[in-house]
Amino acid sequence: MTSAVVVGSGPNGLAAAVVLARAGVDVTVLEAEDGIGGGTRSAELNVPGVLHDICSATHPTGVASPFFRSLDLERHGLEWLWPQVEAAHPLDGGRAGVLFRDLDRTAEGLGADGEAWRRLYAPLVRRSDELIDEIFGPIVHVPRHPVLLARFGLRALQPASWIARRWESDEARALFAGLAAHASHPLSRPTTGGLGLMFGMTGHAYGWPVAKGGSVAIANALAADVVEHGGRLETGHRVTEMPQADIVIFDTSPGTVLQVAGHLLPGRVRRPLRKWRTGPGVFKVDFAVEGGVPWANDWAAQAGTVHLGGTFEEVDAAEREVHAGRMPERPFVLVCQQYLADPGRSVGDVHPVWTYAHVPTGWTGDATEAIIGQIERFAPGFRDRVVAQTTSGPAQLEAHNANYVGGDIGGGANDPWQLVMRPRVSPNPYSLGAKGLYLCSASTPPGGGVHGMGGFHAATAALAEIGG
Repeated sequence: MTSAVVVGSGPNGLAAAVVLARAGVDVTVLEAEDGIGGGTRSAELNVPGVLHDICSATHPTGVASPFFRSLDLERHGLEWLWPQVEAAHPLDGGRAGVLFRDLDRTAEGLGADGEAWRRLYAPLVRRSDELIDEIFGPIVHVPRHPVLLARFGLRALQPASWIARRWESDEARALFAGLAAHASHPLSRPTTGGLGLMFGMTGHAYGWPVAKGGSVAIANALAADVVEHGGRLETGHRVTEMPQADIVIFDTSPGTVLQVAGHLLPGRVRRPLRKWRTGPGVFKVDFAVEGGVPWANDWAAQAGTVHLGGTFEEVDAAEREVHAGRMPERPFVLVCQQYLADPGRSVGDVHPVWTYAHVPTGWTGDATEAIIGQIERFAPGFRDRVVAQTTSGPAQLEAHNANYVGGDIGGGANDPWQLVMRPRVSPNPYSLGAKGLYLCSASTPPGGGVHGMGGFHAATAALAEIGG
C-alpha cells in the first residue's frame, strides 16, 4: 500500500490528505502545533465565550473553491454564513464605497460610477465558475477557456491604479483600492489589478461568508473527511527530519522544505526556493467590543469586512511605505465583523472584532494605536467600547505558525514574478524535483487564501506520478 505523509495541517495540507486518502493511500498528517488548521484556527483569546479567528476570517475563496465544492463538507458540519453587506470602505465625512453580493445594487450605490463598475465585473461574474477553474491552478497550463483567460489576464496584469482610472468618485476608487490592497503591494505596481478583479468578482458571484463556529470549522470538516477515508492526524509533531513515506507533501514555507529536505532536491529546485522572498507582514489585534463598532457609515455597521485606509491615493501611499520598509502613520487596516453573520461567537453584547494592519516584514513595533486610530477615524467612540484586546505582531504570528515568516500571511511577496511563477518556473510547480516530494502551501499556485487548491493540485500530481 502506498504511504504518504503531509507536513502541516493548514487547509492546503488537509486538502492534499483528503485527495490521497480518498485514493486509498495510507496518509498521515503531521502538525507541529497542538491543534490542526494552520491559518484556519479559532479560539477564545481574551473574554470567555467570545470566539476569535486566529488568522483567516472571511472566505470568498473558500466558498468559490472548486475542490471544496466537490467534497460536500456540509456533511462534516461546515456551514457558510453571509453578512448583509460583503464589504465596505468608509471615507471621511460618513461616506463609503459598499460591496453587495448583488452587482446591480452595488452599481446603484456608486451613482455615476455604477455603470463602469457593472461593465467591469458583469462579464467576470457571468463566467465566474469557469474563470475560477482557470486561475485557481498553475499559471502554466493548457486552458479550457483560452479567450476568457486571456481577457482576464490582460487586465489582471495591470496595476490597480490603471483600472481605477475608469471611476471618478472617491467611493468607487476607494472600494477597488481595498480589494486590490489584499496584494500587500503598492497599487501602482503590475498585477495588483488582478487581486482587485478577483476579490470583486468573488464578492459578487459567491459573497464573502464566514464559517459558522469559526474558521476552525473548515479544518475540522476537512480533517473529518481524511479520517473517514482512513487517514490519521498527529498534532504536536514538528518535522525536522525527512519522514519515511512514498509521498511527502509539505504544507510549509519554502524555507522549511530546505531545512528538512534540501539535501534531496536538485539544484534547479533548491536555487529558486533559496531566493524566495517574503512579503510584508501584518500586525493583528483582536478586540472584544461592547456594542460593536460605532461606525459613522450605516453600511459599515452591516459589513462582514471593512477596509480602512481612506481614499485610493491614501491606501496606495500606505502600501508604498510598507513596501519600502517604513511603517506608515495611517496603515491599511482590515476589519472583520464575523459575528454579524455568526452571532454565536459573541457573549451578550460583547462581540469579537478581528483586525490587522499591513506592516513591513519582520517589523518589531506596536501598531495597536495605529489600528485604533484608523478605526476611530471612521467610528468615533470605538476606543471607549473596547473591553479587551489581544495583539500579535509579526514575531508572534510566526511563532504561532511557522509559515508566517516575518508576519507574512500570504506565503510570499506578491510581486509580478512571484505571483505568476510561485515558487519556480515549472509546468508542475508543486513538484520538488525529487521522486515523491511536493510542496502545496500558499507559496504555490494559486497563492494565499483558504481554498485547498494547492493541496488538491499537489496531491493529484503525486497520484499521477505513482500511477494512482
